[in-house]
Amino acid sequence: MTPYHLLDFTDPETITTCKVMSDADMGGFSTVQLDQVSATASEPAHMRFHGSISIDLPPDRPDIQRSGYAAWRNKDRGPTLFGKSLWDVDPYLYLALRFKSDGRKYFVNVQTESIVHTDIHQHRLYSRRPREWETVFLRWADFVRTNHGEVVEPQNEMMTQKVRTLGIGLTDRVPGPFELCVANMWTTNRMEDVDAYDKEDPS
Repeated sequence: MTPYHLLDFTDPETITTCKVMSDADMGGFSTVQLDQVSATASEPAHMRFHGSISIDLPPDRPDIQRSGYAAWRNKDRGPTLFGKSLWDVDPYLYLALRFKSDGRKYFVNVQTESIVHTDIHQHRLYSRRPREWETVFLRWADFVRTNHGEVVEPQNEMMTQKVRTLGIGLTDRVPGPFELCVANMWTTNRMEDVDAYDKEDPS
């Protein structure tokens, strides 16, 4: 089956369909930004997710007990003639990402049309080669259901027929700068389906 591209940041229009979130939305002091970076001889065009994490609490919000996160995701897509615009990734085994990490503790976040709309399915984004381009394959079946950062039981199967949003978050609460670059996110059944920028063995 042909790989199905979900978010292709080699297309500069894709970044305009995404939004950022951080503790600053609740009065915190972390900063976050998305930038489009053009292709060069050594790397593909990509999106740069960067900023700085602060764990300082807002002085006028005693209800806020924790701070220090940043994330991005695609915006909800517009409706079609058949209803909501959703991704059906059910025929596929893997979510693949072409990325370059600074080695911090990132999670891939997936939202579906689940009964509990605040549920997020998460998978740790491990980097084998920090600060180098690499491709990783995450099994859809290995994503963990969470809600407000806590693992939820029972671990119901993800509704892979109705995926609303994809994104990545940083929640390690380590103060200081961060940077994660993403060129492409797609779904596939073959770990051999590595894009043109990474021809090495992906195992």
